[in-house]
Amino acid sequence: MRIGSFVLAAQFPGQGQGEALHRAVRSAEVAEEAGLDAVWLAEHHFVPYGTCPSAVTLAALLLGRTRRIRVGTAVSVLPNAHPVALGEQAALLHVTSGGRFMLGVGRGGPWVDLEVFGSGLEAYEKGFPESLDLLVRWLREPSVSSAGERFSFREVPVVPRPSEDLTGAEGPEVVVACTSPASVRLAAERGLSMLLGMHVGDEEKAEMVALWRTHAAAAGRSPEEIAGAAHVSAGIAQIADRRTDAVETLVKAMPGWLKQGLEAHVTVDGRARAMRDPLAYTELLCGLHPVGTPQLCADRLAATSERTGITRFALLVEGSGDLAATEENVRRLGAEVLPRLR
Repeated sequence: MRIGSFVLAAQFPGQGQGEALHRAVRSAEVAEEAGLDAVWLAEHHFVPYGTCPSAVTLAALLLGRTRRIRVGTAVSVLPNAHPVALGEQAALLHVTSGGRFMLGVGRGGPWVDLEVFGSGLEAYEKGFPESLDLLVRWLREPSVSSAGERFSFREVPVVPRPSEDLTGAEGPEVVVACTSPASVRLAAERGLSMLLGMHVGDEEKAEMVALWRTHAAAAGRSPEEIAGAAHVSAGIAQIADRRTDAVETLVKAMPGWLKQGLEAHVTVDGRARAMRDPLAYTELLCGLHPVGTPQLCADRLAATSERTGITRFALLVEGSGDLAATEENVRRLGAEVLPRLR
């Protein structure tokens, strides 16, 4: 089992954006010190829900500041980027970090980002498969051309080639955020592992893993490849000597952040959207994920892994909104929870 932190650079009420980003960077540094396996970085635009607009840029900084831990994006929003440009960045980080970079990608949402970056609503609604295929080809082949609906260009060499990282790896791992049966099938047919959201419980995650395996087998993926898929479960972790204290910490801080962060999202086409109740959502997360004593947290992670077959976790550790409390939370995760799992 591999445990990583999930970093949103969340801006809590009363905080500045620089404070949120400083906490994000510091929590990632402490994650390496605490013995965690990975740091996963979220990407958002124009909202205080998350103040990191470029997960690959923040990943580059953290790869330079660390030596052991793996760093991934969770996720880079593919409709907002040219897949070749993102592929070049991913290849560069893969080669220069000795293979420690992981590229998570997703569709994002129907947000105003699509207008600002000029990609349009069609890139979100229809263009994701083409972009994903072009991205994966760029990371696996020596030269690439394209004759798709969105991207059309002559054959060009891939520079730098991901295979030049001297570790023998084919290239950076690509993980796909999956929220629907269609996205599960998309990832499965390409043999790409899934990143499953923190709002989803064990039962639904187990169903998505089973569906992935079914589609992967139907697409001709080998039994070894299917068995070896390392899906990632996003969640939240808050550790305290008593479960009530851990829950209280999150219930005091998270609803205010969720309210201002989620309300700030603007749809590109004016479509109506329903927003979760911030307090009810916080309470839901506390019930689904490792929130409580170190033993409870370890048991919760082990149970999720057993029920779903998922072996990797990306756990939000900044739910208190406080830098010192976040650092302590990460250190306790490494010192008191990981040994119970290993």
